[in-house]
Amino acid sequence: MQDTSSGHTVAVVGGAGYIGSHTAMKLAEAGRKTVVVDNLSTGHREAARFGEFVEADITDTAALHDIFTRFRVDAVFHFAASAYVGESVAEPGKYYQNNVAGSLSLLDAMRSAGVRRMVFSSTCSLYGETGDDLLREDHAVNPMNPYARTKLCIEWAMRDYAQAYGLNGICLRYFNAAGAAPDASLGEHHEPETHLIPLVLQAALDPTRVIRMFGTDYPTPDGTCIRDYIHVCDLADAHILALQRLETGLPGGVFNLGNGKGHSVREVVDCTRAVTGRPITVVEQPRRAGDPPKLVGSAQKARAELGWRPIFSDLRDIIETAWRWEQKLDLLRRHPG
Repeated sequence: MQDTSSGHTVAVVGGAGYIGSHTAMKLAEAGRKTVVVDNLSTGHREAARFGEFVEADITDTAALHDIFTRFRVDAVFHFAASAYVGESVAEPGKYYQNNVAGSLSLLDAMRSAGVRRMVFSSTCSLYGETGDDLLREDHAVNPMNPYARTKLCIEWAMRDYAQAYGLNGICLRYFNAAGAAPDASLGEHHEPETHLIPLVLQAALDPTRVIRMFGTDYPTPDGTCIRDYIHVCDLADAHILALQRLETGLPGGVFNLGNGKGHSVREVVDCTRAVTGRPITVVEQPRRAGDPPKLVGSAQKARAELGWRPIFSDLRDIIETAWRWEQKLDLLRRHPG
């Protein structure tokens, strides 16, 4: 049991999920007290092992207030959001209820408990379709689906709460999170899985699976979409640097987190074949609506103002860590005992 009688604690809300659990691990490695708060609707209890764990829902303002006061929380990392784009289109009510109403509940619990610092897990999908080579924070936002629109609503709410109530917050707009802890102790585990790299790795493990390549006629060098992949541990490091910025009293704001270089779908598949040494079957299909040809972010601001430097900037390094994790996960699926 973690001592809650003295000192201050970081609440990792949504800390049983992919990026949240890696961030909680990094906080523990840095010697920070943590409390992980998650309703386990999509997260995994075994991933919430860094610090105290409390099962609670983000929409339960009273429960959050109790947690923040009991553990003497002085900062919140907010990862608790529904995050499937397709589902958000089919069920927008769920997304506005959980992501927007839930975040307002969280902000109100922070306000009543006197918690003034928050680092928010936002998304590059706020930018929508764009022809820019490198997206910067001052680029116009044009979210194209309910998921992205709910994230923008939260960014706006944080800005308004800062002006009215003194909240100091940082919004981190991720590009494509990928990879796993280098020792395979943590990794990506979604049900269902929708992200490209784990899907390609699962196809390498199971020859009956195929990779559907949506769109081969984009205006890119090989005709497939280009995305900016950023290692999950580098994202976690950025959260800690963002918190340190807030703790020194510097203003918050918005920061992109990306490697500043893109890789196409074909490149990801080819690199995965090279890493795994296994065949991967690809089926080419028409474009999906709303998939922009290229999304690559400039992280110059995060480098300059947070002192952030990605360690796993090479695609092969990212895939190698994810491959070790997928092999471990596959073994656990086949031999659960």
